[in-house]
Amino acid sequence: MSATPRRARGIALMAMAALAWSSGGLIVRQLEATAAWEIVFWRSVFMALFLSAFLAARYGRLAVTRVRAVGAGGVLAGTMLAGTFFFFIISLTMTTVANTLVIMSVVPFTAAFAGWLVLGERIAARTWAAMAAALAGIALMFWDSLGSASDEALIGNLLALGVPICMAANIVLVRSAGAAIDMVPTVLVAGLVSIVIAGPAIWPPAAPLHDIALIALMGVVQLGLGCICATMAMRELRAAEVGLLGLLETVLGPLWVWLAVGEAPSASALAGGSIVIVALAANELSGLRRGAAPAAD
Repeated sequence: MSATPRRARGIALMAMAALAWSSGGLIVRQLEATAAWEIVFWRSVFMALFLSAFLAARYGRLAVTRVRAVGAGGVLAGTMLAGTFFFFIISLTMTTVANTLVIMSVVPFTAAFAGWLVLGERIAARTWAAMAAALAGIALMFWDSLGSASDEALIGNLLALGVPICMAANIVLVRSAGAAIDMVPTVLVAGLVSIVIAGPAIWPPAAPLHDIALIALMGVVQLGLGCICATMAMRELRAAEVGLLGLLETVLGPLWVWLAVGEAPSASALAGGSIVIVALAANELSGLRRGAAPAAD
């Protein structure tokens, strides 16, 4: 396949991933009674079933071998990814979808910082500047939480910070292990780790069937399909393109909740979120103009 059709395919896949991911906040807002840890448990169960079926269809008899091949480094990377599942869901139950998604969106910056700290990778001056601007935007969002009547929103924002931190650790671990680790089995490992941790805490489960059906949709579409599409897109696109298209989740997620249930971000959250999104977009677009490294074949 030539470069142009491959790039078009990559853009379509990454847009599908962002669209799938953006449904998470809206689905959580439709749940009736299920607690955060039980959401993590059931979402991970359905995601693991979906990923298992995908790996079986993709690799056949070699599926189990592919999962085992991730080794200790892949298990640790999967554990860090599992941490993002917990932080994401619990944060959504305590603060607005907009706050959670905007704070999560700084993953490119936390990954760049972790790569510099652990792997000695150079950070461009433009990225340092964008990181500083994004930090200012997040600080504005936290200032808004400090001014609220309840401390719950502040705690939710703090928990949302766990997502980019854990994701940065996941990325560094995968890159340290080399190209031998297949990202899709690592996502399955993350689901299994989440089930093992959350299961004893919520047993016996008490989620109503209405909630389980919605959480199944999250596990299969929002998380499972989203991660598979993103994994495939990363082979066709530059890193800057992946980061830029990933911003669709940050924009669309709060929009769905705003339109469906009327959860409007505060003026401070909108201002802070806008600063973060502009900083991310400017950094990624600058990376494209400067000729980021091509994706692996």
